[in-house]
Amino acid sequence: MDIVRRILSMREIARKERESGRKIGFVPTMGSLHEGHLSLVRRVKELADIVVVSVFVNPKQFGAGEDLSQYPRDIKRDADLCIAEGVDYLFHPEPEEVYPDGHATIVEVEGLSRKLEGKSRPGHFRGVTTIVAKMLNIVHPHVAAFGQKDAQQAAIIQRLVKDLMIDVEVLVLPIVRDEDELALSSRNRFLTVEQRRAAGAIPRALQAARHVVAEGIRDPEEVVASAREVIEAEPLLKVDYVELVDPRDLNPVTAVEGEMLLVLAVYAGETRLLDNAEIRVS
Repeated sequence: MDIVRRILSMREIARKERESGRKIGFVPTMGSLHEGHLSLVRRVKELADIVVVSVFVNPKQFGAGEDLSQYPRDIKRDADLCIAEGVDYLFHPEPEEVYPDGHATIVEVEGLSRKLEGKSRPGHFRGVTTIVAKMLNIVHPHVAAFGQKDAQQAAIIQRLVKDLMIDVEVLVLPIVRDEDELALSSRNRFLTVEQRRAAGAIPRALQAARHVVAEGIRDPEEVVASAREVIEAEPLLKVDYVELVDPRDLNPVTAVEGEMLLVLAVYAGETRLLDNAEIRVS
């Protein structure tokens, strides 16, 4: 596996691979890789001839007071995991390479970016969509994979690719969970033992919502309340939001019918945890 640190080098590699007729698969990450990331790598490897993983902690998606300086970084471990998975190229540029002096352009998906996480973290998704647009332009993949845990991010990236007519297939792959059903996240390592135990209420809350729907509840507020009740029973957790939304536009649903997405954000101490569950009523 080659570690590539310069944009021009990565572009030249992508050009040569494409000219050779090889299909490029891409998994963009902020590093601190875990089984969730590796599941994306494995799926992309099945679909592509060449696999590129990027590791870049994007400063533009962190707001004031957020954990940019504390975000976990271990490039040696990330590289070892990529080697074990058969990754061909690890793209690991410096911030100054990606955002040189004078950088003044942002990419924003209006509407979707202002809801849920966007409401709680203003400007966050401008940073996400700007870096994703840059990475897709640099790596020029045929297929790129993202995780369903960040459901809003995945929806925004799909819209970005559609609206800007970027020639890439976007895969959104299922959430990978730990033994206690907590969604895998790089931030989970910040949890204390007690916070980790309390965070088990999050997947239980999703299951509670699914249960009441299966029992016939058709009031969206009751479904949301069933999930909130489970989380709020844990004193170490603080709910930011719990909403039952339409997965296409992320607007709150007015009736429990068809395909829906229960999305939530919860704080365990200073650690922000995201999760979601698809709910269907035929």
